[in-house]
Amino acid sequence: MLKDRIKSLAKAYKEEIISTRRHLHAHPELSFQEFETAAFVKKRLGEIGITEVESKANTGWAALIKGKNPDKKVVALRADMDALPIVEANDVPYKSQNPGVMHACGHDAHTASLLGAAKILNEVKDQFEGTIKLIFQPGEELVPGGASLMIKDKVLENPRPDSIIGQHVMPFIPAGKVGFRPGLYMASTDEIYITVSGKGGHGAMPETFIDPVLISSHLIVALQQIVSRVANPKIPSVLSFGRIEGLGATNVIPNEVKIQGTFRTLDEEWRAKAHQKMLQIAHGIVEGMGGKLDFEIRKGYPFLKNDPELTLRSMDAAREFLGEENVLDLDIWMAAEDFAFFSQEIDGCFYRLGTRNEARGIVSGVHTPTFDIEEEALEIGAGLMAWLAVSELAN
Repeated sequence: MLKDRIKSLAKAYKEEIISTRRHLHAHPELSFQEFETAAFVKKRLGEIGITEVESKANTGWAALIKGKNPDKKVVALRADMDALPIVEANDVPYKSQNPGVMHACGHDAHTASLLGAAKILNEVKDQFEGTIKLIFQPGEELVPGGASLMIKDKVLENPRPDSIIGQHVMPFIPAGKVGFRPGLYMASTDEIYITVSGKGGHGAMPETFIDPVLISSHLIVALQQIVSRVANPKIPSVLSFGRIEGLGATNVIPNEVKIQGTFRTLDEEWRAKAHQKMLQIAHGIVEGMGGKLDFEIRKGYPFLKNDPELTLRSMDAAREFLGEENVLDLDIWMAAEDFAFFSQEIDGCFYRLGTRNEARGIVSGVHTPTFDIEEEALEIGAGLMAWLAVSELAN
């Protein structure tokens, strides 16, 4: 059976896939700077025997594996390749060699898994009908998102996939298990940049200045009513501010305060309304207190909706490959992913690969200096991607 063949190959190539992941982990590159990573991927594809490779969005690749009757159906598999500006705290042999840059979100595992799946699929291409398009994507971590740029560069054309499947590590799911959610899954994301300007002065003489610190404090509190008092409680929303910069001192009031935050939701109509409401509240608070306001909303990724039918088929295929007990149902997650751009264009399924191992202390969340994965999961990472692709081609 093809399923057993794929399982056997995934097991046989596991150490190679782990080695690939460790190489990528040790040599991380930031969004849209993945030049060495892209070169490594292109070289590995050539070694696998995949020659139909096309550059996309400068540091991305689209490659084709053609089975029998290649025009029958096309399924795409996607992996992202970029790292984060984080100083790694792990003491491991494959620790980042690029100071201040770390694969803290698992994109090294995604790329290694897709390369492993590519090797498996290329070896069994005489056993399936259709074409598999491999998408190695740059810049997932940085707006406007590499997915949007690849789409503009026609990655979903020539040939156009009927569907696309993406995989992401999940440190809250034990290694050996995977998770799916049909329908709405992940939030849209917008970046908020605010400057509140006033008039600085000596902290002992408040009558002589316009305090941007005080104004900013009122502003942040007032904006929370966007979620708590204005949003429909049936539409999940999050408004958070992670950076406040007012370069004064104990008795020095600065001239301005800079604030950065994020807004996330799962409804486009409400998203637009919330933007307008934020601006209305902000101008009213800041100008009413004598300050000046610069309020910028950088619209980021859309919400991610998994095609229900494709996802249910993928769940069935995963149960067949891993067993019923190893396929979990996921809740809505308010993080964001630029895979959403793909799922807005064609049927998409974005699922989670469990990478947690409490016995080994591999429990840290993504985007942290101690993030790591249980590498045994990479056998599933590569094998399941290959199986989902051929299963969907056969549907």
